Amino acid sequence: MGKEITSRAQDYSQWYNDLVIKGSLADYSAVRGCMVIKPYGFALWENMRDVLDRMFKETGHQNAYFPLFVPKSLFEAEEKNAEGFAKECAVVTHYRLTSDPNNKGKLIVDPEARLEEELVVRPTSEAIIWNTYKGWIQSYRDLPILVNQWANVVRWEMRTRLFLRTAEFLWQEGHTAHATAQEAIVETKKMLDVYADFAENWMALPVIKGVKSPNERFAGAEDTYCIEALMQDGKALQAGTSHFLGQNFAKAFDVKFTDRDNKLDYVWATSWGVSTRLIGALVMAHSDDDGLILPPKIAPVQVVIVPIYKGEEQKAMIDEKVHAVVKNLKAMGISVKYDDSDNARPGWKFAEYEMKGVPVRIAIGARDLENNVVEVARRDTKEKNTVNMDGIENHISQLLEEIQVNLFNRAKQFRDERITRTDNWDEFVQLLDNKGGFISAHWDGTAETEDKIKDLCKATIRCIPLDNPQEEGKCILTGNPSAQRVLFARAY
Repeated sequence: MGKEITSRAQDYSQWYNDLVIKGSLADYSAVRGCMVIKPYGFALWENMRDVLDRMFKETGHQNAYFPLFVPKSLFEAEEKNAEGFAKECAVVTHYRLTSDPNNKGKLIVDPEARLEEELVVRPTSEAIIWNTYKGWIQSYRDLPILVNQWANVVRWEMRTRLFLRTAEFLWQEGHTAHATAQEAIVETKKMLDVYADFAENWMALPVIKGVKSPNERFAGAEDTYCIEALMQDGKALQAGTSHFLGQNFAKAFDVKFTDRDNKLDYVWATSWGVSTRLIGALVMAHSDDDGLILPPKIAPVQVVIVPIYKGEEQKAMIDEKVHAVVKNLKAMGISVKYDDSDNARPGWKFAEYEMKGVPVRIAIGARDLENNVVEVARRDTKEKNTVNMDGIENHISQLLEEIQVNLFNRAKQFRDERITRTDNWDEFVQLLDNKGGFISAHWDGTAETEDKIKDLCKATIRCIPLDNPQEEGKCILTGNPSAQRVLFARAY
């Protein structure tokens, strides 16, 4: 059928690409390093986006939109942020093309149309947003500002992978302004909790909440909080970040306010974001060698019904029964597709929907109709059962919940079995090479040691867990004193 998938054991990277392409999530584009998100992949993103958007609004946030272009002088204003993203910036220098006098039919950049000030294509929006906030904030009465934007950003990556790392990607970025440091820190942690809730209860993806080491912080942040997930190849993936920015951006853009005591102070800030990278996490956390496995709560199609018939008479009888079931399922908020197209055989359809990770498949034939039963197959375990059609809707609803819970428990068990404590450097390296996962080890707290560990074995500190017990020990590499363990892993 031309749908063969490389196995995970054979080549995990190729397996991932096969699933993204053959599962109709995305395609390569004519623009180097950029992807085309196909309708099925975009429907998945829309489902994720809609849930997150509701969660943001429930926590008091409003959506806005800011320009794609950032004047270079604004981008430079917060030095750490500018330095952190400088190597990934795409820059607009001219605003017009013109005909090439030496080659008719070809266009060249018009040398007369150079911009007075170069524009950076946003890699992140703090600069343009904080320049705007300066005009919105005078007094404590104007605070807090709780704004989110859904947008695209550009980071000129050299080595790209569909969804995981592309030159352009879709995301949301929250940018909030507060009257006190405490209020901003509460906001930062609140949004981390929103991300963790979404990852675990909607994506069925268990995550560890933590704070980044200074080396791994967002450029321009005082603290970066994160959720870290584990993929099936034993590598970690950062699934979301929330940053306490302190007063860094307020000082860079001179955003001051009059507080309740009539004193002038700089505003306190946060920013937080997740991106289409979450789709990559979803693929790698749950899927198998036969295709995608999508959690029911965000699957574009939760149930597919495939008729098996000979002749129009049989089909008409099946149609009548199925249309009633489809109507009832839709009334329960379940997304269902009745695939009665005659351009492919039922076996091909079964393989296609298995590849696309549809959680539940129902097959119904003429004999099933006589016996008032259907065959129900669940994607996560491949189990098939014959189910009575009376009350089928409730059965399906319950089954979708079971699949959601099973996917989370399966991923959590996999993750928990791969959190390993060690105090020995040689064992640390062996664990990375042979088992992967998170390694809980002591670190002396210095950036030099962190850099050296990364150079020696490509492992980074993924996070210092928020619920981390304080435990005296010796650094895994230097033997210097350490107050707590941190989680190391190789990561995407």
